[in-house]
Amino acid sequence: MNSIQKALSGKMRQYGMVIALFVVVALFQVLTKGTLLMPLNISNIIQQNSYVMILACGMLLCILTGGNIDLSVGSVAGLIGAISAVFILRMGMPTPLAIFISLLIGLAIGCWHGFWIAYVGVPAFIATLAGLLIFRGLTMAILKGVSLAPMPLDYTFVAAGFLPDFAGPGGLQTIAIASAVIISAGLVAWQFMARKKRQSYGFDVPHIGMFIAQLAVVCAIIIFFTYRLAQHRGLPMSLVLVSVLVVVYSFITTRTVFGRNIYAFGGNATAARLSGINTKRVMFMVYANMGLLAALAGIIFTGRLNSATPKSGDGFELDAIAACFIGGASTTGGVGTVVGAIIGGLLMGVLNNGMSIMGVPIDWQQAVKGMVLLVAVAFDVLSKKRRSA
Repeated sequence: MNSIQKALSGKMRQYGMVIALFVVVALFQVLTKGTLLMPLNISNIIQQNSYVMILACGMLLCILTGGNIDLSVGSVAGLIGAISAVFILRMGMPTPLAIFISLLIGLAIGCWHGFWIAYVGVPAFIATLAGLLIFRGLTMAILKGVSLAPMPLDYTFVAAGFLPDFAGPGGLQTIAIASAVIISAGLVAWQFMARKKRQSYGFDVPHIGMFIAQLAVVCAIIIFFTYRLAQHRGLPMSLVLVSVLVVVYSFITTRTVFGRNIYAFGGNATAARLSGINTKRVMFMVYANMGLLAALAGIIFTGRLNSATPKSGDGFELDAIAACFIGGASTTGGVGTVVGAIIGGLLMGVLNNGMSIMGVPIDWQQAVKGMVLLVAVAFDVLSKKRRSA
């Protein structure tokens, strides 16, 4: 029992966010009379919030470096959406080439921010605030106050399409069901191998009973939601994209030298610099990566909306920052996970969707999200004080 209590106390932040997500889902499932977890609505939640989860993956790395944020991501997303639309609809450029060039422009913008922040020494808040104003102005200048639409089908496919499949018995999408089984089996095998490796190094591991129970719950969730998606049209392409990003960025942050350097930088910048870490390069690469993901989010949002508008991207930075902090990232840096940021994004998405179904006005929706963010950050601050005491 002591080992279970120790494991729970050591991961209270992670478990707290997961429990909060479950509570919110259960609450709105009751309040919406079952509408929330209908297959069509689950697909809508994923597609409507995919851009937030993409931005959260990049924003987390910025926050890990010491609580830094990127205020320009919404403007960059809007600009890249506008540029890609101009390439395709005004210049007749092939969609794959237009997307590739647009992503390169996003990467260049991220490098621009990284240069000013890492090598010139401009505070991240100021540099990205300037970017917010610059790129919002460029977006309005490029579009000249009008929207560009509609986008071609090969452009909107990733944002609004579904993984090609064929219906099996009962109309279920078989690839979706098979994916759930394969992912669950792979997750179980990977977790057992990781547990065995930690034991071989003499590290503490969770109690076997709790470990199996945790895996069973996670696999049950994966299978349940995938089964519900299989009842509609299968796996949204945006879910596939976000899943790939989660795997890639989880690997980067936990299994690579660069990822460890980010956490070390955020934990103590001076100590990281004295230990030989090139902190300027780390900061530069973090913001370059953020520009690339902001460009990807802009393309996904434009595809979902099926048009590029002068106001695209408004408030995206706030959603991404909130997702990271609600998902357990520390305001001082050095603490946070990619999965936690995704959970935070999903929590915000469920709140938005549930309140919209219930007919809650948008002003009250903003107020509720603000309170959730405040409580999440307060929980982080109080936890630190309790640990220090």
